[in-house]
Amino acid sequence: MTIVTPTSDPSSRYRIEPTVLQALRSPRILTREVLAGLVVAIALIPEAIAFSIIAGVDPRVGLFSSFVMAVAIAFLGGRPAMITAATGAIALVIAPVARDYGMDYFIATVILGGLIQIVLALLGVAKLMRFIPRSVMVGFVNALAILIFISQVPQLLGVPWLVYPLVGAGLLIMYLLPRLTKVVPAPLVAIVLLTGAAVVFGLNVPTVGDQGELPRSLPELFIPNVPLNLETLQIIAPFAIAMAVVGILESLMTAKLVDEITDTHSRKTRETWAQGVANMLSGIFGGMGGCAMIGQTMINVKASGARTRISTFLAGVFLLVLVLALGDVVAVIPMAALVAVMIVVSIATFDWHSITPATLKRMPKSELAVMLISVVATVWTHNLAIGVVLGVLVAMVLFARRVAHFTNVTRRIDGGTAHYDVEGELFFASSNDLTTQFEYTTDPDRIVIDMSRSHIWDASTVAALDAVVTKYEAHGKSVHIEGMNDATTAFHQRLSGGVASSH
Repeated sequence: MTIVTPTSDPSSRYRIEPTVLQALRSPRILTREVLAGLVVAIALIPEAIAFSIIAGVDPRVGLFSSFVMAVAIAFLGGRPAMITAATGAIALVIAPVARDYGMDYFIATVILGGLIQIVLALLGVAKLMRFIPRSVMVGFVNALAILIFISQVPQLLGVPWLVYPLVGAGLLIMYLLPRLTKVVPAPLVAIVLLTGAAVVFGLNVPTVGDQGELPRSLPELFIPNVPLNLETLQIIAPFAIAMAVVGILESLMTAKLVDEITDTHSRKTRETWAQGVANMLSGIFGGMGGCAMIGQTMINVKASGARTRISTFLAGVFLLVLVLALGDVVAVIPMAALVAVMIVVSIATFDWHSITPATLKRMPKSELAVMLISVVATVWTHNLAIGVVLGVLVAMVLFARRVAHFTNVTRRIDGGTAHYDVEGELFFASSNDLTTQFEYTTDPDRIVIDMSRSHIWDASTVAALDAVVTKYEAHGKSVHIEGMNDATTAFHQRLSGGVASSH
């Protein structure tokens, strides 16, 4: 006999260990968190510069945004160890603002986008995550891995031949080192060794410094000089809304992925409003805004083993220190080292089990179709949000079609009465052809419809039943509906007669 006792503290479900205090008391855990933050900071620099270029702004805008958001989310976020910074998805969405209207409108868009995210959090939008099927989640993860790999391809084309052995050496280091020790993150060792080799032997290969000029001063407050009127709102609102939705979706999907990797639960609503606050702070300090960075999060959580907010906080701090105080050192890091790190991340992120012959054979075709559509749409558009939304829509349609066949209507004649037994869940898809299941002209004058093995879920079904009754009455026959459960009866009585006209 199993005895289930209620949890005395419901919040314990969200208690993720090790906590910050536990990490601070453990030299081993603290060392892991510090080194993980350093690796992420190094990997953030070229990414932030690249995303700034995509957005059409100065590299310092992306770098400052990454610093502000990483530090803010370390204190406010609902998912420890997740990395938030400037991202390509946000850059693509708001790039037209900087190009067409200038920097002031661009920053105003970022601030408004953050405010919209806070509002959406208060409205409970994070709870919609439960409606994302696992097939979409698998598609999201696999598309993410493919995009991470594809994003490294430009760094491997038209480059000196020395880049390839450096990348190969980096991959070898990250493959072999964890077999010997996990005290120091393998990505950090690879970056240090490859940088040392490039400097000592004077290798002429692309470096971080080639990606763009690093800032030399601290971020400053930036209050956008835009008129506070309806015209300004009409310009920036569409971009701000798109930014808010894309940012929330990508952040919550990343949080869900980290939850699965670490077998923990995170606070999605808290993460949603925290992303909004971080974006507003980013804009106020002249940053371009962003959301959870999936690649860097995987470096932090999967490659480096970080689990606390310390790594996230230090990623932001190290980023600022590296670009301001050690900019000359960071500039000589070969891009080949970072390419190797991201390739390993993409391989580790991909769900290889999902494409094994055994899995593909067992998986229902509809689930496989949803996964493939999510992957193709994401990779094609380079927008994770589009892939996820499209995957969910396809999953909904396929589910509705499948459930529509679960309803069954059987007919029998008993004396002068026609008995119809309706079985199954009745909603807009399954009840759509309900009116065609009855013999209006050949049935006797009395009809009984037994609903004891069915349930009404929406107004479409009530309208369908009303239409059936109306058709029989038009033939001068009486209909009696029986067997409804309490919920179905109350729902039918409330709506009956008011919706049948639509059929």
